[in-house]
Amino acid sequence: MDIEEKFNLIKEVGEEIINEEELKELLKTKKNPVAYDGFEPSGKIHVAQGLLRVINVNKLTRTGIKFKFWVADWFALMNNKMDGDLEKIRTVGEYFIEVWKASGLDMENVEFLWASEHMNQEYWLSVLRVARLNSVTRITRCAQIMGRSDSEKLSAAQIFYPCMQATDIFHLGVDIAQLGMDQRKVNMLAREIAPKIGKKKPIAIHHHMLMGLNKPADTTATGAEAAIAKKMSKSIPSSAIFMTDTTKEIKKKFNKAYCPEGEVENNPVLEYFKYIIFEKVDKILIERPEKFGGNLEYSSYEDLENDFVAKKVHPMDLKATAAKYIDEFLVPVREHFEKNKEAKALLDKVESFKVTR
Repeated sequence: MDIEEKFNLIKEVGEEIINEEELKELLKTKKNPVAYDGFEPSGKIHVAQGLLRVINVNKLTRTGIKFKFWVADWFALMNNKMDGDLEKIRTVGEYFIEVWKASGLDMENVEFLWASEHMNQEYWLSVLRVARLNSVTRITRCAQIMGRSDSEKLSAAQIFYPCMQATDIFHLGVDIAQLGMDQRKVNMLAREIAPKIGKKKPIAIHHHMLMGLNKPADTTATGAEAAIAKKMSKSIPSSAIFMTDTTKEIKKKFNKAYCPEGEVENNPVLEYFKYIIFEKVDKILIERPEKFGGNLEYSSYEDLENDFVAKKVHPMDLKATAAKYIDEFLVPVREHFEKNKEAKALLDKVESFKVTR
C-alpha cells in the first residue's frame, strides 16, 4: 500500500481522527506505527467487542500498524467489575483473548499486555505527574470512559482511573490511541498533557460504537455522548448479541430488535449490515417468498439502505437476514468453545460468575 491507501483504510476505522495531518505524517515517517486499545475484562463479550473489534484491528494491521491490547485488569477492579475479584477478572481476560483468536484476529501483529504486570515505578511516577497537573473537576469530566457520568458519586479509586489511562498511552510508547468514541475525553486529556510532561501527543482514532438492539433511550445526544447513549450494553442482555449466543438466541434478539420501517437514523439492525456484515461478505441474499417479491441480492450497503428507505425491504426481512449472517459469523467461535477443552473451561467459569456488574 502507498501512504494514501493506508490512510484511507485507517479512515474506515476512524469515525473521528485527531488529527488527520499528524496521521499522514506518521505514515510517511514510520513503517510500523504502534496503536493500542485497553479493555476491562468483565462479563461475556458481545459482537461490538468481538466481531467489530476484529474487523477494525485487522484493517489497521494491514497498513503495517502493530497493535497492543492493554488487558486492564486493575482498572476493572477499580471500576468494581466482577465485584473487584482479580482472579475472576483474570479468567474473563483470558476468555476474551480466546474469543478474539477464534474470530480471526491477526494474532501475528497483536500483543496482549496485562496492566498488572507492567505497572512499575516509572508508570506510577507518570500517573502522579498527570494527576498533579489536573484538577479533580477536570478528571471527573472523563468519567464516561468508565461507563459513568460526571455527576455520579465516584470512589477515590475511580478518580485515579483517567490519570492512569492517560498514562497507559505514554507508558506503552504508542503512536496511536485507537479506542471507541466513548473514550474520547481521556484521549484528549492525554493530548493536552503530553507536552507538559515531555511526551509526544498520541494520534487519536475513535471507532464507531455499535448500537444496542433496543430502541435508544436518548436520540437527541450528539457526538461522543450519542455514542455512549446508544451503544450496546452487557447490562441489558436483550440489546446485545454475545459471541457465544446460540442460533435461537440470535434469532430471538433480532426478531425483537428496534427497526423502524424506512428509517436509517437510530436503526441498530442497519448498523449491523454497515459495520459488520458488509465488512465480511461481498454480497448478501435476502430470502423472501415469491408472493412478497422473491429473493433480493445486494453487493453494497448503500444499495440496501436505499431500498430500505424506499420501503422495498421490510424490517422483518432485514432482521431475519441480519440474524442469519451474524449466526454464520459466530459458528467458528461457538465451535472453538465446544471443542477446545481449555477454552470451554474458561467459558464455563465466566458463565458461573454471579456478579453485580
